[in-house]
Amino acid sequence: MTWTTPDQMTLDELRVALGRVLPGHAVFDGWTATALAAAADELGVPPDRARLAFPGGAGEMIDAWILSADADMTASIEARRDGMKVRERIRESIWTRLEQAAPHREAVRRAVAILAMPQNALLAARTLWRTADAIWRAAGDGAADFSHYTKRATAGAVYSATLLVWLNDESEGFADTAAFLDRRIENVMRFEKAKQRWRRTAERRPSPARFLGRLRYPAA
Repeated sequence: MTWTTPDQMTLDELRVALGRVLPGHAVFDGWTATALAAAADELGVPPDRARLAFPGGAGEMIDAWILSADADMTASIEARRDGMKVRERIRESIWTRLEQAAPHREAVRRAVAILAMPQNALLAARTLWRTADAIWRAAGDGAADFSHYTKRATAGAVYSATLLVWLNDESEGFADTAAFLDRRIENVMRFEKAKQRWRRTAERRPSPARFLGRLRYPAA
């Protein structure tokens, strides 16, 4: 097997590699050129080449980190999701995401502050949607209808709200965050059940269109 060393990586490959180690340096230096240089040094990459991988600065560095975090979360859940109910998979996906980020909570806090800036609104929306999509795909969801979008919107809302609670949680083992997440998941499951009941009722409800069609084209 041929292994690619950091100096042989394409810029796309280098962005992925740097995205994984950047949070460890952003904890101390923020999402800055200083953190990027330290991450490059950790990988044995020239600083100027690392800068080429992120010409857009902090936003691109955060984007690369979130992409790697999504991938790590997905790999973790897919390896142990057998036997879990869907709600358990969703809950575990979000919780795993937070557990993996725990060593770098200050880097996450700084990333959230940057994404909250008006000029980064599109980036924030795109990365949140991508994470929500990863959560549902890790849960085994393959929906292609309108529910594909509603599920991701809901997961994004739950994840972002839970993330904000987690960033300020000083309880033992993030117990307050866990309780908040459980309540939000329960609310979502109730909503999904209500939506399914409404759909079943709608399917049984008489359709004016079908009635008019029968008047126009009566059965033989």
